[in-house]
Amino acid sequence: MNKQTEQQNPIIASVTKPEQIEAALQSKVTRVNLMTGDILSLSDLISQFHAAGKQVYVHLEMVNGIGRDSSAVQYLAKNFGIAGIVSTKSNAIAAARQAGIRSIQRIFVIDTAALETAIKMIGQAQPDEVELMPGLMPRVIGELKERIKQPLIVGGLIRSEEEIRVALDSGADHVSIGDKRFW
Repeated sequence: MNKQTEQQNPIIASVTKPEQIEAALQSKVTRVNLMTGDILSLSDLISQFHAAGKQVYVHLEMVNGIGRDSSAVQYLAKNFGIAGIVSTKSNAIAAARQAGIRSIQRIFVIDTAALETAIKMIGQAQPDEVELMPGLMPRVIGELKERIKQPLIVGGLIRSEEEIRVALDSGADHVSIGDKRFW
């Protein structure tokens, strides 16, 4: 997928429940953050998303039965052809780079100290993209975007088109959302 396609549809389907899979498959989104299922269903799920023309990023901490170490990342990259991983763990970000796939480092910002810690972690881990949680903080979105070089994804607690617009206008490159109405 090229950058222009991503800019035309900055929404990423955040698939957190099995009942969302069909809607994501039928949606206009090009990217899916897979946050449901388990190692037993993963091959079938990823095949379905690939057949529908979707890039799949597997959230290591949310899909059951997957380790969070370098071997797990290598296995996912080699056996499933995923576009990348989502993780809060810096070692998983490094493992994705070694495996030749993309990485999204998910950060949770609850106060100024958490923001500063996240910025340091991003600087050390060098993920391809960063996902800021929750995504309803226009001032923090702008501040983080100014201080990192990676594309910024925001997600969490976003419930309306207006909130999506505010996030994008504040500097977010993408919005990760679990509500299929916006896919």
